[in-house]
Amino acid sequence: MSFVKKNLPSRAVTHININDRVVRAAWAERFAITEGQLRKAARLVGSRITTLTSHLGAPSGS
Repeated sequence: MSFVKKNLPSRAVTHININDRVVRAAWAERFAITEGQLRKAARLVGSRITTLTSHLGAPSGS
């Protein structure tokens, strides 16, 4: 199992905990962007996963 799949939360979670380094790294990898880019996107549009997906495009592997 990949690093991303082990560290991503279940489907019930609606927001990314942008302050948790492990969660942030997993989501950044999934979106194929840097953690800095993910933090910037979250500052612009918020941490809701659906909103970030709309802003950044569909995560890799989905």
